[in-house]
Amino acid sequence: MRLTILSENSVSPAPDIIGEHGFSVLIERDHNLFLFDTGQGNCLVNNAACLKKDLRLVNGIILSHGHFDHTGGLRQVLALRSGPVPVYCHPGVFTERFAQIKTGNTHTYRNISMPHPRTELEALGARFVLNTAFTEIAPGMYLTGEVPRETLFEKNDPRLVILQEGAYVPDTIPDDQSLVLSTAQGLVVVLGCAHAGIINTLTHIANHLPGQSLHMVIGGTHLGYLDKQQVADTIAQFKSFSIERIGVSHCTGLAAACQLKQVFGDRFFFATAGSEIIISA
Repeated sequence: MRLTILSENSVSPAPDIIGEHGFSVLIERDHNLFLFDTGQGNCLVNNAACLKKDLRLVNGIILSHGHFDHTGGLRQVLALRSGPVPVYCHPGVFTERFAQIKTGNTHTYRNISMPHPRTELEALGARFVLNTAFTEIAPGMYLTGEVPRETLFEKNDPRLVILQEGAYVPDTIPDDQSLVLSTAQGLVVVLGCAHAGIINTLTHIANHLPGQSLHMVIGGTHLGYLDKQQVADTIAQFKSFSIERIGVSHCTGLAAACQLKQVFGDRFFFATAGSEIIISA
């Protein structure tokens, strides 16, 4: 099994690879290709071509949640393909959502939703397969569905809001879900942003797949947008999961990534655009 990062904030030293604020990873397993998230869409097609990955052969697309930096490239991938393709996601990905920006006493709101309407994507071949529960979408490939929010210190990002009855209210992002791959080396967990919380997510996976070891966690952790105490509490509890490899991306932030490197040493790596990770399936 091979995981190739196609969209990420930073890049590996590979020719012509470009970066963006976003995340996408291509999963090649048993001659099948699954695309997990699609970034903003500025670099997905370019980077796939540079890495000699043919997006026309993608068998399925997975969306971790409905933010623009994870769904913006969906239209481009669909336009490359001929015929329908399943797009696995939570029904909440279509929610209109905003980021609250404070400047002094002034609040402005930036739309951070999926940039293309569902009808347009379906016209291009998207066949949305919606789930809310823990679901096996292919042999040894699971979506977590909605993740229970049980860890007391894992709080929502207060900047993220939705409109309800004319007022902005906190967005709990119930559509946030992760991908779990069962491999000979243990479970591989692919995170989009882990808005539900890393600890909540890993606990939820352990409850559904008890007794299985964690080989790798890779992707966005959203630690870059949280306060110092929550980051410290998360890392402290993260250690208890005995993860063999940790590859962070996107919304983790450099400060939190440095802390993870200090704690996990050689088990840590940056999952940058252009990175390829090979795992015994």
